[in-house]
Amino acid sequence: MAVRPGTHGCKAASGSLLSAYTGTTVAFVAGRDTSSEVQIDHVVALSDAWQKGAQQLDAARRTELANDPLNLLAVDGPSNNQKSDGDAATWLPPATGERCEYVATQIAVKQRYELWVTDGEKQAMVRVLDGCPDQRLPEARSWPAPEDDPAAPQPVETPAAATVPAAPEAPAAPAAPPAAAPEQPGGAPGGQVYFSRCAEALAAAMAPLHAGSPGYRPALDRDGDGVACEAKP
Repeated sequence: MAVRPGTHGCKAASGSLLSAYTGTTVAFVAGRDTSSEVQIDHVVALSDAWQKGAQQLDAARRTELANDPLNLLAVDGPSNNQKSDGDAATWLPPATGERCEYVATQIAVKQRYELWVTDGEKQAMVRVLDGCPDQRLPEARSWPAPEDDPAAPQPVETPAAATVPAAPEAPAAPAAPPAAAPEQPGGAPGGQVYFSRCAEALAAAMAPLHAGSPGYRPALDRDGDGVACEAKP
């Protein structure tokens, strides 16, 4: 089978189909006048399912039923059109060798979605299965993963995904708090010495105070000769 490019393997362009309903091979070529030669049938017709319990399912479950691969089968168009929405009591595949699998699939689908059968449908199913007592119910099927399809585009890493993130920078060490200035004589912080009275200078053994020296200030130099606190008060 050839598929159309860019459809993720979902649209057939051409190929050959062995129809399970007739046992004949259909040469398929997609086109306005030819695509209907191969159709996807709901083994349990959706109309039949609706009449026999699907109306009680919620929308999500009905959507699952309509898209369940177990209930989908590629067949020749004329047989599918002839079947329409018939059940086992009104239509069976013309290929008698395919009827056991067909009926078993209908039972598996109806069992999975808790749908019922009419008396006539049940009798038709029993007649078919009496001829194949070893027939087993088919197992549930799943859609192939996109990566399993060679026609599907492969994911490409984007630059952002391929870029190795840089290691985070180490946090800067907190700045050390400034050291406290040593206390100077006279109780003045920092490098400036201050005496409010000469008695303090004398107690600090720094008197007399000369102009320009630490602790000197004109207010303590009463005679203005540039020397303060030259005698005890």
